[in-house]
Amino acid sequence: MEALAVRLSGLDSHVDGAIRIIAFYDTLMRRRVDLPALARSSAGLAECVAGIRLHGTGQTIRVAPDGGHVPGPPGPASTTTPITLDEEEIGAVWLERPGPPNPLDDVLLDRLVIAAAAAVERYGPARTTMADPALVELAISPDSDEAACARALRLLGFTADLPVHAVAVRCSGVPLDRIGSLLCPARPVKAASLAGVGVILATTVDPAGITADVRAGIGAAGSPARSWQQARTALRFTTARQPVVHHHELGALALLAEVSQDAVRDNADVAAVARIAAGNPEDLETLATYCATGSLRRAADLLHLHHSSVARRLDQIAKVLAIDITEPTGLTRASLALTAWRLLDP
Repeated sequence: MEALAVRLSGLDSHVDGAIRIIAFYDTLMRRRVDLPALARSSAGLAECVAGIRLHGTGQTIRVAPDGGHVPGPPGPASTTTPITLDEEEIGAVWLERPGPPNPLDDVLLDRLVIAAAAAVERYGPARTTMADPALVELAISPDSDEAACARALRLLGFTADLPVHAVAVRCSGVPLDRIGSLLCPARPVKAASLAGVGVILATTVDPAGITADVRAGIGAAGSPARSWQQARTALRFTTARQPVVHHHELGALALLAEVSQDAVRDNADVAAVARIAAGNPEDLETLATYCATGSLRRAADLLHLHHSSVARRLDQIAKVLAIDITEPTGLTRASLALTAWRLLDP
């Protein structure tokens, strides 16, 4: 290696500098340094502030060239490179160099991300979002005893003093690790797919970042097994208009999920809703919108139709239902029937 470096350095000073940087980080990795040491060494080598951030934990390290910690939020980065582990982006490294980047900054950051990923994996738990499905299943299974559940959570990276939410997810085209990072951007979060349903475990949940084509049911913090049961129930209540449902917001509606499928199918009101769904999807949307708003004019606004057109549709729907949905009792029956029909397995 040294002989090769000498030969190449005679050809190109840039190559010589790149090889020296590679050797520098090879030495750091052999010494098994941690993230703070990597940041200090990188700042000294680059002669500017160097930063490392892990998405899963929210940990941010910024170090000045003299090795001192730099407080406050990160400044403008002159060069940034993502850290990847197991094909997942788990963080980023950057340099805060005044003025234009140095020609060798890209080489430095390329080696830094390799060293940072190795350090995260070594000193773990690795803060990737995707987790071993077997561990996740053990954590949420009602058949797991308390000790087995606690051990699974510990291996997943959760501490005993923080309650865990379970989230049940169905998505189209959005990676599960991305959904996990959106739901819990700065705290521990783990995800796995079990039996076609995404499972996300997180200490805090912020559904504001959920994107389109994602349905999510959120259980209460506490027992992971109970939270997972609640999350699956809440997921069944999600709709296109309400893609995220918290179990605690369902209240008495959650009892509908306990009714047997056969009893739901045999109900006359539910059977009528099923006929509407099979006959005309537009009528079903009209019924759903009217049940959600309880107002003819508000439903017309949401459907972008004239209120007289919506009124005609509702008259036809009322005949199929054999319910006067303009009365409070009839509207309640129609709403319950529509919700119960949605809970039927496809």
